[in-house]
Amino acid sequence: MRTYHELADVAVVGAGAAGLMAACWAARSNPALRVVALDGAVKLGAKILVAGGGRCNVTHDEVDERAYAGSTRPAIRKVLKRFDVPETVAFFEDLGVPLKREPNGKLFPVTDQARTVLEALLRSVEQAGARIWHPRRVDAIEREGEGFLVRGAWGELPARRVILATGGKSLPKSGSDGAGYGFAQALGHSLTPRITPSLVPLMLPKGHVLTELSGLSADVRLTLSDGRGKALVSFENALLCTHFGLSGPAALDISRYVLAAMADDPQATLSACWLPDLTTETVDAALLGAGKTGLVRWVGGRLPERLTRTLAGEAGIDPSAPLNALTRPQRQALGRTLTAYPLPVTGDRGYTYAEVTAGGVPLSEIDLKTMESRLCSGLHVCGEICDVDGQIGGYNFQWAWASGYVAGLSAAHAL
Repeated sequence: MRTYHELADVAVVGAGAAGLMAACWAARSNPALRVVALDGAVKLGAKILVAGGGRCNVTHDEVDERAYAGSTRPAIRKVLKRFDVPETVAFFEDLGVPLKREPNGKLFPVTDQARTVLEALLRSVEQAGARIWHPRRVDAIEREGEGFLVRGAWGELPARRVILATGGKSLPKSGSDGAGYGFAQALGHSLTPRITPSLVPLMLPKGHVLTELSGLSADVRLTLSDGRGKALVSFENALLCTHFGLSGPAALDISRYVLAAMADDPQATLSACWLPDLTTETVDAALLGAGKTGLVRWVGGRLPERLTRTLAGEAGIDPSAPLNALTRPQRQALGRTLTAYPLPVTGDRGYTYAEVTAGGVPLSEIDLKTMESRLCSGLHVCGEICDVDGQIGGYNFQWAWASGYVAGLSAAHAL
């Protein structure tokens, strides 16, 4: 076993988005410090490289706590305010990575290449004077005196302060295999009772009619309701039918809520409104007003024709029949199918396909001014390991930039 006979002032465990940000700002804030980031990956930045379809959705033009779940929104807001979107844009601009806004508010590098973002971050860490050791998988972090001992098969590294930025459990091939949770617990932290995939595709029963429409997408409103029928949360966005069930932004955004509801309330239901401008109450009059038009023509370009015909079959009507000729029970059945179509979710595709993790270290155990542990002095926690997960659209990266910035800056200032 090779042992490094040197002391790190700040050891950053995990060199993903939050870890690189933390290492950069720790070194920038105090160039005299020895800052070392450790990561088990042979090639760094796997999550950054696959984000946004390989383009890396760096952030969103409007970010606030309402786009997040997990710990309390006021707590999340405190951290987001420390490094906001304009500061993020300026930071990457300074690194030579200008961002562009797309119509949906997402901000991407003008190169449309995630590698541009990763290389700029790695360069910023190097230019700040910090070092990255990889592949150097950390197997344990122990308290040693007033500091820490970071250990792995490669040896051990004493450190005065540690920043835990190991990520959660999503995309385990990237190195986020949940090991950080064990480190946090060993150093005195608790974890939320439930840790699940988030922004994850949802499964439908094998043979469900929507699985026969793989590849079709539509703008819908998904609503999650409890066993008594009370709406809990809804998202309006694109839904993608797949061979296994549901994907696309609407399904991904609502997934963490669906999984939680399924665990707590077996009677909870997920439904789709295929025509978000209509409700079950208004669709009857709308169908009557359609005259002799058939359903396919009436729906027009709002839904793919194959999907419209499938929904007509689910409602038990002829998709070409004049709508004003439908009986009241037929109109009611069609109205329910179009606006409250049940989606019997059987599960999710797991961490391998999840973009982030829901749950983790509660923010109540962290000083939000510094991201320092309230339970273990000298330990800072940032990124996905925290009990914070955002919607699709760059929100999770913004949490990584903000929490990593606060952790790095504060660790350096403390020394």
